[in-house]
Amino acid sequence: MRIGEVASRAGVSTRALRYYEEQGLLTSERTGGGQRVYPDSAVERVRLIQQLFAAGLPSRTVLRLMPCIETGQGSPEAFALMAAERERITALMTDLTAARDALDRMIDIANHPTPEHCPALREPAWSPYDGAAEAAGVDPQPVEAGPRAPELALAGAGRRTR
Repeated sequence: MRIGEVASRAGVSTRALRYYEEQGLLTSERTGGGQRVYPDSAVERVRLIQQLFAAGLPSRTVLRLMPCIETGQGSPEAFALMAAERERITALMTDLTAARDALDRMIDIANHPTPEHCPALREPAWSPYDGAAEAAGVDPQPVEAGPRAPELALAGAGRRTR
């Protein structure tokens, strides 16, 4: 299978495939004209590499794990590395789930504001009285809005000056 076909089937760029080869994660044969030819199994291998990269594993770790993943056989060190990466991913999932849940709560509060969730709805952020009336022994009363002040005409308004 040629590089473009593998890239298309695996959902990656041809540059990604070349990078995987540079890192030793993928191998290909060469035609007489120098074109890369991959086995059919390359598509699944590339998908696995993508999953491991998406989980945050660096290429050198993926390279160390690939023989063990493919055959199910490996050194105790490789299995320990897999277990450590699994624990790291599990911890990351826990953290991401907590962050998602916090965002869900914030979105819910933003969409359904209630006084118990939003301090701004419980009491005004600023009061014109600020306790001064109570300190003076006066019962503060809201001030009724009076008539609007007339617009002032400023001398020279609207004319351009140099």
